[in-house]
Amino acid sequence: MKYTTRSQAILLLADGTTFFGKSIGISGTTFGEVCFNTGMTGYQEIFTDPSYFGQIMVATNPHIGNYGVNASEVESGRIMISGLVCKNFSFNHSRPNSESNLYDYFQNQNLICISDVDTRALVSYIRDNGAQNAVISTDGTSIEELKNQLANVPDMKGLELASKVSTNETYFYGDENANYRVSALDLGIKRNILRNLAKRDCYIKVFPYNASFEQLKSFNPDGYFLSNGPGDPEPLTEVQNTAKEMIASDKPVFGICLGHQIIGLANGISTYKMFNGHRGINHPVMNLITGKGEITSQNHGFAVNREELESHPDMKITHYHLNDNTVAGMRMKSKSCFSVQYHPEASPGPHDSSYLFDEFIENMLKSK
Repeated sequence: MKYTTRSQAILLLADGTTFFGKSIGISGTTFGEVCFNTGMTGYQEIFTDPSYFGQIMVATNPHIGNYGVNASEVESGRIMISGLVCKNFSFNHSRPNSESNLYDYFQNQNLICISDVDTRALVSYIRDNGAQNAVISTDGTSIEELKNQLANVPDMKGLELASKVSTNETYFYGDENANYRVSALDLGIKRNILRNLAKRDCYIKVFPYNASFEQLKSFNPDGYFLSNGPGDPEPLTEVQNTAKEMIASDKPVFGICLGHQIIGLANGISTYKMFNGHRGINHPVMNLITGKGEITSQNHGFAVNREELESHPDMKITHYHLNDNTVAGMRMKSKSCFSVQYHPEASPGPHDSSYLFDEFIENMLKSK
């Protein structure tokens, strides 16, 4: 086999629990909040999703790397996870249209990965004890030194990360002659969101996370979009104020994931850090408007307070998560503003909720 360096590696959790495995051959140490994704496919989309910035990903699929990588399957311009923990890492790939193997992809971006870990035991432990900070090391750093370094890593609660992944400059996406113009606030936007808007006849101008409402308004949009992204929504006070102005403009507003939480905060509804969060492509959601269930892709560690939302005179719950009854979607009664906690643009899937983009288009058509 081409890659032979398989030195011992370690995963250390903030509570002192350790798991051992092997390095795939990329030496180093990396920190982040450890979390797990239950998806059985789509690992490249996960690795490049900006919402995972600052997190060490544990893959529940035992085989990672077996179908290689393809440039068309990224959600951003780089790997966003802090590190990867998996059971079996495949150095070889067998998919005909793959452009590279996963090892070279990781090596080019210096992504630390530890394999041969008992991921079933690890996921069970995280599930029972909650998401927490962790470190993975493949360079022989002592456990005591890792403990000292890990103690200085900030908790995800209260951590603002949108600024780390947002674009620095505005850019355009789609056909400039499209029927609809959308101003999108990039808090960590996924490319497939832009694809879904563009194929529905939208021309999108994407703005940095700290853009003012006047800047977004200057594009003369038919609607505003608040994207997904990483970290705690509460520190994003300026974004919350921008969202208030979006809503007050009476133009349609659509929010996904972090954007959903921002809309909640803009309406005086608090958010909270979940014990584990939802990360996977098989999460069941109930649509209270249609009475139908949807299988959804989710990736979030924070949620909107359901009790406060239910008592808000101008807000309505439209979707809830069937596993734990958390808020999965909401809309305003007096404004053309709605949002969901999950990902209707899901790539590679499921696509049960792609109709939400159509609703946004319908709202913009009505307001023209």
